[in-house]
Amino acid sequence: MKRIVVYHNGSTVDGKVVAVSESLDETLVEIGQKLGVQAKCLYTGEGGLIDDVRLFRDDEKIYVSEGDPFIALSHSPPKVVSPLRPKSDPPGPQRKCTKSEWVTLNVGGSMFTTTRGTLTRTDPDSMLARMFNSENDVSWSSSCDLTGAYLIDRSARYFQPILNYLRHGQLILDKQVNPEGVLEEAKFFGIGSLIEELEELIERDQPADDTTPITRRDLVLRLLATPTTFELRCQGMNFSGANLSKLDLRQINFKYAVFKNADLSGANLTNCNFERADLTRAKFDSANLLGVKMLCANLEGASLKGCNFEDPAGSRANMEGALMKNVNLEGSHMAGVNLRVATLKNANLQNCALRGADLAGADLENCDLSGCDLQEANLRGANLKGAAFELMVNPLHMAQAVR
Repeated sequence: MKRIVVYHNGSTVDGKVVAVSESLDETLVEIGQKLGVQAKCLYTGEGGLIDDVRLFRDDEKIYVSEGDPFIALSHSPPKVVSPLRPKSDPPGPQRKCTKSEWVTLNVGGSMFTTTRGTLTRTDPDSMLARMFNSENDVSWSSSCDLTGAYLIDRSARYFQPILNYLRHGQLILDKQVNPEGVLEEAKFFGIGSLIEELEELIERDQPADDTTPITRRDLVLRLLATPTTFELRCQGMNFSGANLSKLDLRQINFKYAVFKNADLSGANLTNCNFERADLTRAKFDSANLLGVKMLCANLEGASLKGCNFEDPAGSRANMEGALMKNVNLEGSHMAGVNLRVATLKNANLQNCALRGADLAGADLENCDLSGCDLQEANLRGANLKGAAFELMVNPLHMAQAVR
């Protein structure tokens, strides 16, 4: 049985000894497995194409090609030019890169095999997508090592999660991988969607400080740790952007607390104290606000659609002096609520039940009060300039509005 020494086309290093099989096809398969390539053509040292196993001589040096023409051996090694480095980098071996669906990347000395579709599908504008898009007319000076792998001078440790993200769209990081390192690589390769996800992850993992908003989980844990016989005090705490919807938060003291853009829709806020709290653009839709205290609170731009302020026990909600510009109270039950000297400019109060409500001195300029029930409501001294009173449930008497 003959044996031959096989090398990559154009190379005289990393040769493998292979036993010649009975047919050329079997020999090509054996050579391909040894060198990790798709062997298609075999050449002699002089460039002669071998097409029959009977032409092999024992211990002959044979050069394997994936279909490329024969590359004559050079006495001086060519320069290696990394696709991501200038052409003045230190010299080293290289070979011609061929285009195929499957590609191998040599990232910092580690090999990664993937498809062009994986590298181009997720973010077509990324550097990797532009490098490996077969339809791209841009010529990249991408060099390969002797195995045909594309050379990329970056960290393999941080490239692995990036490649997995491109494969299945999920960011998965091992515990020993620093997300900040992966973020730097994602920025280098220009993968926009991954950059956003990593930045959010890093921000969430930052240690909390005095200004860090309290999350839903933090508040729930605090609620579970507080006995039912004790009053929970959350004065001055920051709940900006927190999702507190549908929680039972009765009797809690939120005086001076910050709820900017927080979601409290459907929550039970009976007898809560929001005095002078910042509730800017907060969402209270369908919340229970029986007996709530919102004296001088800032509710500008908040949404309180379909809220219930009516306490059957007779305890009235107190919103005296509250700033409620552009607030949406459509369809809320507000019988008997105290809105004295509150600022409701441009507010939406359509179909609100305001029977017996105290609106004395309130600023109702340009408010929409269409369909409201204002029977026995106190509007003395209120600013009603530009207010809409269409489809009123009960007629409005002058005595209610004149001082």
